Amino acid sequence: MNNIILIGPMGAGKTTIGRQIAKVFSYDFYDSDREIEERTGASIPLIFDLEGEEGFRKREQNIITDLCTKQHIVLATGGGAILRKTNQDSLKRSGIVVYLSADIDDLLERTAKDKNRPLLQADNPKAILKKILIEREPIYRQLADIILTTNKMTVHTAVKELENKLNAL
Repeated sequence: MNNIILIGPMGAGKTTIGRQIAKVFSYDFYDSDREIEERTGASIPLIFDLEGEEGFRKREQNIITDLCTKQHIVLATGGGAILRKTNQDSLKRSGIVVYLSADIDDLLERTAKDKNRPLLQADNPKAILKKILIEREPIYRQLADIILTTNKMTVHTAVKELENKLNAL
């Protein structure tokens, strides 16, 4: 196993579970959104405001291409990273792709107070999340080597279950 790549919608647990699974396997942990913020010195919402989603996606693609050249990492991707074919190819080549799935109500609950999610800053975040999932779900499933539904799982349980699934490969 080279790298562990976590994909899925915002709020599925990619960063939280990713940090823990990296410790389990003694891998370095990276979050593509945090890398963008660190390298640009700007928050994701500011990048969206100034450059729009397209500008953000270009930055994201560059970061993912770079991170996928590393060895023995856990990479938590942004929810929309899989929208670009270039990213899909980089992620698949780089390691085991894990789709962290969760029900829409769980996602809403987990993201409700997070102002760092520009796509959800609207009157009806549930409708936006539904639309996002309709578009992205088939891509998540097609890319995934492993699917883990996190829903009401504790972080500890999710990490243990993912560890078992990874070790079984």
